[in-house]
Amino acid sequence: MTSCWVVLLLLVPFTLTTAHQHSHDERLGGGAWGWRCVNQKCVREEEQQQQQQQQHQQGPPHTTALLSFSTCKLTCRTDASLWPTPNGLLRLNNETVYFLLDSVTLGEVRGGGGEVKGLVRDAFSIFLSSLASLIPSSSSASTSLRAGDHLREDIFGRQIKSEKVTVSVSVSSKVSTLSLYTREAYTLTIRRHNTTTTEVAILASDFYGARHALETLSQLVEWDQQMRALQMVSKGAITDAPVFRYRGLMVDTARNFLSVKALERTVDGMAATKLNTLHLHLTDSHAFPLQLPGLVNMAYYGAYSPRHLYTPEDLRHLQRYARVRGVRLVPEIDAPAHAGNGWQWGEREGMGNLAVCVNKEPWREFCSEPPCGQLNPANNHTYTLLSHLYAELRSIFHPLQFFHFGGSEVNMNCWNTTDEIVEYLKQTGRGRENEHLQNLWGEFQSRAKDLLADVNRGRPFLGIVRYSTLIATESSQRNLSPEEYAVQVTGPNSEKVTSDLLQKGYQVILSPNDAWDLGAGFSGSFRSEVKNYIGWQTVYNQSLSSGTSNLVGSGQSDLVLGGEAVLWGHRVDDANIDAKLWPRGAALGERLWSNPSGTSWYSAEPRFIHHRQRLLKRGIMADHDATRTRLLATGLTYTKYKGVT
Repeated sequence: MTSCWVVLLLLVPFTLTTAHQHSHDERLGGGAWGWRCVNQKCVREEEQQQQQQQQHQQGPPHTTALLSFSTCKLTCRTDASLWPTPNGLLRLNNETVYFLLDSVTLGEVRGGGGEVKGLVRDAFSIFLSSLASLIPSSSSASTSLRAGDHLREDIFGRQIKSEKVTVSVSVSSKVSTLSLYTREAYTLTIRRHNTTTTEVAILASDFYGARHALETLSQLVEWDQQMRALQMVSKGAITDAPVFRYRGLMVDTARNFLSVKALERTVDGMAATKLNTLHLHLTDSHAFPLQLPGLVNMAYYGAYSPRHLYTPEDLRHLQRYARVRGVRLVPEIDAPAHAGNGWQWGEREGMGNLAVCVNKEPWREFCSEPPCGQLNPANNHTYTLLSHLYAELRSIFHPLQFFHFGGSEVNMNCWNTTDEIVEYLKQTGRGRENEHLQNLWGEFQSRAKDLLADVNRGRPFLGIVRYSTLIATESSQRNLSPEEYAVQVTGPNSEKVTSDLLQKGYQVILSPNDAWDLGAGFSGSFRSEVKNYIGWQTVYNQSLSSGTSNLVGSGQSDLVLGGEAVLWGHRVDDANIDAKLWPRGAALGERLWSNPSGTSWYSAEPRFIHHRQRLLKRGIMADHDATRTRLLATGLTYTKYKGVT
């Protein structure tokens, strides 16, 4: 009986339209067009033409009436509405059931312990907000659309009002923190329990798997303008888990300040795309925007203004906000290079030069980009201050499981022209040659790691550094143990570098700058070695397996933690961060979650465009290619328009 009811709704849309006295706009979402599924693609057809064809047919009436676009998207192809595509079992039927937002409830939450259950409830509230974003917000009766006050008291209206959707969640693990050992796996099943109830069951390895399942479920729901109700597939089963454990984005809050609201939107986009790591490049030689109670001089001298600051509560709030959305925060204090403004007060306080070459000119002689500044490894007060700084950060980002030390682009000439550093080298039996300066750099990194280990009270954490000349030296493992560090590979010759690192036993995070530098192509950036804009197609087609497993074999495959796209902040602020991250960040999301083999951007494009629309509905101002979007949205095939690029 249930299947018959659902089929009736799908096969006689014009009968329903007559019963509800809908206008053309309400029926077909803005015109005389409907949609038909042809070879797993939604093709647009004119309603009048379709009716004329039926009138000239012999025999019984044609039973494949045109669908609304939302129904076609959900039912024409199994994964048409999903991003990223699941890795395991994916079975969805081609029938939908209509329901109201106020009819969706969370049932029993089993397992996981009290904290995990609370997180699941919070994630379910976010899930309901995602569904609410599908309801037309321009309507003055949006509240009534949630509750069904707009529906007529006929058979169709009563059925929609009586429909219930219940979601039950079972979680295996009681662990509530996201680590490299968190599976993030889930199984999602949808079935009709009776004529008025759809049951959704989620079985998850941990809270994060449950959260991902709710995100997937939200993507199986669309608003139907014809019925003026939500609809979802009525039956299905999905098993899913990520390929890579580290799926990251880096944003730069030092060069240009980003508000907490902008960072929240970034987390929202990551949650919709199942990215799980937000790397915060918090400080640089440009600015120190952290207002820390025990280190007030840092922000006093380092912030752009009193309005451009993050308080500890701002960062704790952001961590809570991210956690329930399946995202970990990785703080970075770049050192010893890229440290200037915010550190220049030491002499005034009797602590000597904490940093050297601060704002020094000509800058090309002392740093990789202006303004210059490097920490002073010859001053013990530098390490005392670092210890206080790490203690403050540990209290904010608790539990501290990951920390990015930066650790690249040290300018040896800066140190080699600073008298007290030259004297320190002499006193410690070293000269001014590059080998001895590299040794000094390694000494600094080793001491910084030990300081953070002390304030973290012996709890293990993974240190992350960018690939640099320090790591390239034969003695690198003395100062950067593979058991304690992961290396982020960003530069040229990344395949060879990655192969060498894996053979040494390092864990690796890949950030190829010719594919995942989202700041490339914008004038004024000192950071990017790539001058051309990187489109989402390039982001998507960058496979992590092609350059690693073939080089070193499968023995080191587990050492590839994943990848990270970077957005340096030279030309980024609140006004344009969404457009620069999205939807290209979504292409990264599918690459790191599914790592599809044999799949190019071309076959993924319809789903990608659909996901971009989803981000817009959720308040994320994602950029787009208007021409191609318009072609696909009107049912025209890209292959007919090869001149459009």
